[in-house]
Amino acid sequence: MAGLYGQQHVHRITSLEKGTWTSRSYREAVLRHLQPVIPYDAYCFTTVDPSTLLSTGAVTEDGVEAIHDQLFINEYMEEDIHKYADLVQSDQHTAILYAAVHSNPESSVRYKNILLPAGFGDEMRTVFISNDSCWGYLTLYRKADQPAFTEQERSQLEEWTYSIAKMLRITSLTLIEEMKRESPAEPGILLASNALKLVSLNTSAEYWISQLRLMEGISPNTLPRPVRAVASHLLSQLQLEQSAACKSLCASPSKVCIQLPDGRYLMLQASHLKQLDGSDQIAVMLNQAMPQELLSVLAECHGLSPREREVLGYVLRSYSSKEIAAAMYISAYTVQDHLKSIFDKTGVSSRRELIWYFVSRFQLTDELTIG
Repeated sequence: MAGLYGQQHVHRITSLEKGTWTSRSYREAVLRHLQPVIPYDAYCFTTVDPSTLLSTGAVTEDGVEAIHDQLFINEYMEEDIHKYADLVQSDQHTAILYAAVHSNPESSVRYKNILLPAGFGDEMRTVFISNDSCWGYLTLYRKADQPAFTEQERSQLEEWTYSIAKMLRITSLTLIEEMKRESPAEPGILLASNALKLVSLNTSAEYWISQLRLMEGISPNTLPRPVRAVASHLLSQLQLEQSAACKSLCASPSKVCIQLPDGRYLMLQASHLKQLDGSDQIAVMLNQAMPQELLSVLAECHGLSPREREVLGYVLRSYSSKEIAAAMYISAYTVQDHLKSIFDKTGVSSRRELIWYFVSRFQLTDELTIG
């Protein structure tokens, strides 16, 4: 009976391929169909940019949202099992955490230090691959007082991954429009004095500033940190230009990219306006950035060469040096040379720091920003 019930829901999930969906509405429908067959207490269903594996937005339950920052750090900064990037490259795209750690809870930092304190006893992770690219991640959670996920449930979810991955790829075509839906059509423009006092702004800039203030929890009279960051960076560059410093130090554009809580990315860039009356001002442009634009923008900020940008793209997808060498038809030694140059330009000392820097921060270097 249970098998027949499960098969009915398998058919219902594959039948979703015939519907008309947005990316979010499709993911919500999948979660509804999964619940009767694979019961869960919490979830996080994230779409990603296949070229970088950067998130393009998540459907998340409140209980998971509360530990999201810890999970984020664990994914990119700590050694652990069942990392999403590892599952992408694995032959098995679905994995149960408790099955791997029940005899040794110490083997997973995520299980011991994040899930158990939050009241969760198990998680099941799945990555969705279509046309050799990853389009999203799904993690289901069960509370500590519930049974762990079973191998049968893991196998069932694994069987559905092909259909779900295909639909995530198809609905990704509409995802850009979804992400732009609430955003202003016109670019935001604001003017500030050299003392970083707001002078004027258009309606679009007012909207984006309100979003940044909401994110930072600051008052309406405070200029958001990203605006101050790009403006401060620009002022630093202008000072360098007036000094005897090497011209290469002045090549970094005054840009910053911030991910807003709703998943949208906001790009800010500062420019110097020389007024005819001598009172110079700073103009800051604010535009929504699409996920596929981020890598090139961030690479530009750090002056990475085209080859270094290509290596960076593979690093963000957790390729090993050997795999990068094979993909780029170069030697592993050349890969290491590129990595050393990337580390020097971005101010990091390891792959892990590099991934963390690009995936989580989207900011200019700390020494050129202000609090």
